[in-house]
Amino acid sequence: MLYLAQVHKNEFLDQYQLRLLARQEAENLWAIIPEEAFILLGKGNTMSEKLLVLVELSPTGDIEKIEDASNWVLHLVQTYLSVGMTPELLQEEAERAEQWRQSLTLQNQDLARRSLELEARREQIQALEESLKRERNGHHKDETTDA
Repeated sequence: MLYLAQVHKNEFLDQYQLRLLARQEAENLWAIIPEEAFILLGKGNTMSEKLLVLVELSPTGDIEKIEDASNWVLHLVQTYLSVGMTPELLQEEAERAEQWRQSLTLQNQDLARRSLELEARREQIQALEESLKRERNGHHKDETTDA
């Protein structure tokens, strides 16, 4: 699993560790890790203090890959922040999309109701046509009652 982490020096153990800050939940969805979670890098592994890194952890919590997060952060800035995409704007867009969804659902329900009404009317018309045909056929057979 992919994490955003920051390098810290553990003075007590005299080695560097990663403080996990966020975890990737899906391609464009991350969750902040509220509690302090650290992974020791082991003796001899030195990295710049406070450096932000992307770290890939195995299911057992072993470090599979570490890379500087600078390019990733720059990509986020270019993709989302250079066009002024604020959390408020995203929330407004999500609300607008939900309103459209609800409106379309209501329209679909209305169309389905109208379709059922039209089908019922069509059946009534067919029944009336059948009734008229029977009446006409009855009149043609018994022309003495026709005056």
